Amino acid sequence: MIAALTGMGLSAAAGLNAYIPFLVVALLARFTDVITLPVGMEWMESWWAIGIGAVLLLTELTLDKVPAVDSINDAVQTFIRPTMGGLMGAATAGASTLDESTWMQEHAWVGVLLGVIVSALVHTGKAAARPVVNAGTVGLGAPVVSTAEDGASIGISLVAVFVPILVVLVLILLAALLIQVLRLWLRLRRRAGRDRPLSGRV
Repeated sequence: MIAALTGMGLSAAAGLNAYIPFLVVALLARFTDVITLPVGMEWMESWWAIGIGAVLLLTELTLDKVPAVDSINDAVQTFIRPTMGGLMGAATAGASTLDESTWMQEHAWVGVLLGVIVSALVHTGKAAARPVVNAGTVGLGAPVVSTAEDGASIGISLVAVFVPILVVLVLILLAALLIQVLRLWLRLRRRAGRDRPLSGRV
């Protein structure tokens, strides 16, 4: 159970920023005993993996704060973030050391599937919200919202590892936020659809 919660929390964080939870897991696995990576995934804590992750994180942090470019980045990340969510779900079999259960190790596909789904849903909300924020703030809100998302990704990653029981609350809050974002996005789309014929008649 703890392994599943940890995986879903890290996957949710990956939906906001693919590389933050990756580096959190990699660094904790390399320098502490908090996370023990399962067999076949030890490569995550190698220096080359951490180095590549750090470079990709810096790139993401930069691109995601530029209006218009952030939406292009989100389109590219549509493939990367769910994949990273699946990777986080698979990697957290090491969390079984916390609950002394081998179920997640024996059914690793469950963690991968949950990771992909959770990360994809969070990414969908993020990608839908950003154009709305940019339009409503003339692009000024992009760096502010992006920084908040990065902070949330760090916080959710740490909660998932150290207090996984709180991941339930985090997922509920993210689900509520996702619903509100999608409602706003659909409302703006309908409004734009009504305005388009009127402007064409003038």
